[in-house]
Amino acid sequence: MLYPVPRGGFGTKQFNHKLHQFIGYEGFKYPCGGYPKGPVTELQAGQLIDVRFWTMAMVTEGHNMKKLLPKSKEQARHGGGMCEFSLSYDGGKNFYVIATYTKSCPDASYKWPVRIPDNVPSCDEPGQCLFAWSWTAALVPQFYHNCADVKVNGVKKGRLPSKKIRLYDFGRNPRKSFPGDGTGLGKGKKKKIQRAGPGPNKREVIEASRKKSL
Repeated sequence: MLYPVPRGGFGTKQFNHKLHQFIGYEGFKYPCGGYPKGPVTELQAGQLIDVRFWTMAMVTEGHNMKKLLPKSKEQARHGGGMCEFSLSYDGGKNFYVIATYTKSCPDASYKWPVRIPDNVPSCDEPGQCLFAWSWTAALVPQFYHNCADVKVNGVKKGRLPSKKIRLYDFGRNPRKSFPGDGTGLGKGKKKKIQRAGPGPNKREVIEASRKKSL
């Protein structure tokens, strides 16, 4: 995740090129990859934010982080999968889902709108208030988890959603080419690299960005 700025993310003191690795890789722990507290992003109940993703190509090619990754650049998206965006008010013991994107997520060439529910309570205790992105990859048995420290300006007597994040089993999916994974198509001089993913599903954008109480 690039925005909101996650623990260990670009621009933090803990940033390294392994931020995008999956839980279990070289000591990466759940939750939040095991990173310490990071910069705090202030959020409002009912606010619509554009989540953005980070990829290695942004660093190796000196990419301007304020801009989306060009669609011509290759990404290791592992066939997409299940992305869930959630809030935690207890330092990562429980994560409550506020938005979901499937198949084409993640992709650093697009913005991913997520609405903070309009009835969430306030949270301003350092280290306890988190906005998280979790991803179960479709083509490999890997689970990714980034957390951004946040301050939430909510409502009195607010409540958190009831649904919690989950691991998904894509084991029965056929292994095939997915847009955005840099998969070679064709042979010889006619071979092309298919890099641009389809972006967020329109129906899921509507659902993730609509005003709602959960």
